[in-house]
Amino acid sequence: MPVPVPRQRIDSLAAPGTATDLTLLVVEDDPAGALAVPELLDAAGTRLRIRTARNLTEAERLLTDDVHCVLVDLALPVPRTADDDPLAPLRHILRLAPRHAVLALAASADAELAAEAVRVGAQDHLFREELDGRVLSRAIRYAVERKRADVVQVKLAESRLRAQENARLERGLLPTPLLEGSDLRFAARYRPGRSRALLGGDFYDTVRTPDGTVHAMIGDVCGHGPDEAALGVELRIAWRALTFAGLCGDELLSTLQQVLEHERESDEIFATLCTVDIAPDGRRAGLCLAGHPSPLIARHGRAAQLLPYEDSGPALGLLPRARWPRRQVELGATWSLLMYTDGLIEGRSAGPGSPRLGQDGMVEMINRQLAEGLRGEELLDAAVTEVRSLNGGELTDDVAVLALERDRARG
Repeated sequence: MPVPVPRQRIDSLAAPGTATDLTLLVVEDDPAGALAVPELLDAAGTRLRIRTARNLTEAERLLTDDVHCVLVDLALPVPRTADDDPLAPLRHILRLAPRHAVLALAASADAELAAEAVRVGAQDHLFREELDGRVLSRAIRYAVERKRADVVQVKLAESRLRAQENARLERGLLPTPLLEGSDLRFAARYRPGRSRALLGGDFYDTVRTPDGTVHAMIGDVCGHGPDEAALGVELRIAWRALTFAGLCGDELLSTLQQVLEHERESDEIFATLCTVDIAPDGRRAGLCLAGHPSPLIARHGRAAQLLPYEDSGPALGLLPRARWPRRQVELGATWSLLMYTDGLIEGRSAGPGSPRLGQDGMVEMINRQLAEGLRGEELLDAAVTEVRSLNGGELTDDVAVLALERDRARG
């Protein structure tokens, strides 16, 4: 026989150090059942508000975000589709309320069923014959805390999975350069933009082919999510394979566009790309730009400047029959080549609301850092750090930047 719980003062229901009211949804089909009062009070005046649903349909309507705990009667009529499963009502509530604490209410004679309810997913069970204000208070408080702990564990597990996925994407986007036999020095840095759970669509690669040519590229898929990152990995791997197969310039970029068009999720997705192939003697290079910022060249004894960009082609994926001219540039005997994504130049020049740094501001900054004697990794670290400082905080876009240096004359 159900025992009504009278309005009474009970132990605190809130989390330690808080006085937050809690709301309990009771799901039972007896209008004079175990909880026939609208609320209970603790000694500090914290209220436990009680809502009652007589069936699962009504429970779904009353299960709003402000409900902290659900008490479901295992004696509820079993739905016709439940295949005689006595825990069908509980399973239904668990599906409806994945973020709520759930308690199972049963008769003491159904102790085995009550224990099974906990194994299925309820935070605890209560026996109808033993139910009073103190037992209910403690059970709800513990159930809510257990559910919070479960949620924390799930978030930790998800965080570990994201970290593993991030590491896999990083290995794909930011590979180890293949430069064995080359006298060029390589350095690279990558900094994800603000609020990135995963690396974005920036990617780069550098390889040396058997003829002694060093090929470098850097690119950026529009967007910042895992799909864009995965597409960046595909484009980088395709670039490396096509480069070792002997393709370069317009032929290589046309093939990469075919890869992009086949792999992208929508026609709106595009990618910018910059490729450089440096002759075996290190003095000349071929440059192709596909909607990407032009690299920065710093020659010995001269100020850094942008390489020519007048003959650049469109970003990959924008025009079906586009062409990308390959421009020959003279590098000289001693030089430093800086390739970067637009995250390096799109930050603010003096905090929020100020003009963007832009390529001119970047050139000025790099020249100042070169005058201070910075090279290689130190130069890249200083550049990324200063860009962030000028922006007044974290950059909203990802930043990838790489440097190739030749510090002696050859041939």
